[in-house]
Amino acid sequence: MSKVHVKTGDEVVVINGKYRGKRGKVMQVSPSEGKVIVEGVNIVKKHVKPKKMGEPGGIIEAESALYADKVQLVCPKCGQPTRVGKKIEDGKKTRVCKKCGAEV
Repeated sequence: MSKVHVKTGDEVVVINGKYRGKRGKVMQVSPSEGKVIVEGVNIVKKHVKPKKMGEPGGIIEAESALYADKVQLVCPKCGQPTRVGKKIEDGKKTRVCKKCGAEV
């Protein structure tokens, strides 16, 4: 099992690829695959069959997973893409911004 530097609900920016520069909120994290799903990024079209009688099928657009190393956390205080540092205070581990030192 591997660790991922972002958590669900974090705001991130894509640092390379087709969606470079786009910001969004992390909707889902899969540490075993090392992937994340970001809101509004990596949109794919899915063909959906109707499951029940009377339910429409068709083509829907949904977010697809992308590798976690392609995204960087955005600091809520300074608004800059930044790396995450760890700080231990009173036996509790917290994440801190490497640029401004604020708690994330």
